[in-house]
Amino acid sequence: MSTATDVLRTPEERFEDLPGWDYAPDYREVDGLRLAHVDEGDGAPVLFLHGEPTWSYLWRKVIPPVLAAGFRCIAPDHAGFGRSDKPTDLDWYSYERHTELAAELLERLDLRDATVVVHDWGGPIGLRLAAEHPDRIARMAIMDTGLFTGEQPMSDAWKAFRDFVERTEDLPIGFLVKGATARGLDDDVVAAYEAPFPEPAAKAGARAFPLMLPTSPEMPGAAAGKRTLEAMRDDPRPKLCLWADGDPIIPFAVGERFAAAIGAEPPLKIENASHFLQEDAGEEIGRRIADWMRG
Repeated sequence: MSTATDVLRTPEERFEDLPGWDYAPDYREVDGLRLAHVDEGDGAPVLFLHGEPTWSYLWRKVIPPVLAAGFRCIAPDHAGFGRSDKPTDLDWYSYERHTELAAELLERLDLRDATVVVHDWGGPIGLRLAAEHPDRIARMAIMDTGLFTGEQPMSDAWKAFRDFVERTEDLPIGFLVKGATARGLDDDVVAAYEAPFPEPAAKAGARAFPLMLPTSPEMPGAAAGKRTLEAMRDDPRPKLCLWADGDPIIPFAVGERFAAAIGAEPPLKIENASHFLQEDAGEEIGRRIADWMRG
């Protein structure tokens, strides 16, 4: 996992006074990269994995009810996102590499009996972690995501988004997040999503995620996605699926099919929510996860 590429580090002052986000980061060095996560509370660990083009800030409304229920909440920033270092070469990013870095955190913190909470690209990463580290992950909470085998049909909205990302070096991160909420975002929250990315070169990770999603079985990551899907199908560990009622990218009907494919109960519908349902209904989602874990 060498990092023979240019790397950008977002200045710390860009993260000052972000609304609703008072957690201090922990840092670790992996293969020359400084990677960030927040680690709050005690009790059984809950690992929150964000996706595209967000960072751990996505979970700021979800974490408090889970913390209050007596759990330890850990939310990493993937390489290229949040407070983590940002390789500037799009080709540096891969499903393999992101999964390896997430697994390194599991090992580094020696997490056991963990719940992994996944969204968007956090799903392929987190569910693969669960498949490959069953000694560490005991249950899964899953929202608006999928496993990408190269055989899955992709929505027109997703194809349009991918094409936009491919040709847009200065990706409008905050605009994209706001556009995939049902209840809108205040300007200071939009700015918080922009904060990790002080220049276009820092957005390589955000651009890479859609481009590395396999759309044919021969593409990198497709075989690993298929292995994970097959492993999940008969996996007896508890799974909770929560899905937005109005996600244009991964619609609720797709969520129903995905839940069935991984042997989970049908998803609970989050009303008046879009793809970033954590923004639309974060407190409700946090309460539902906490109640499920205690139950």
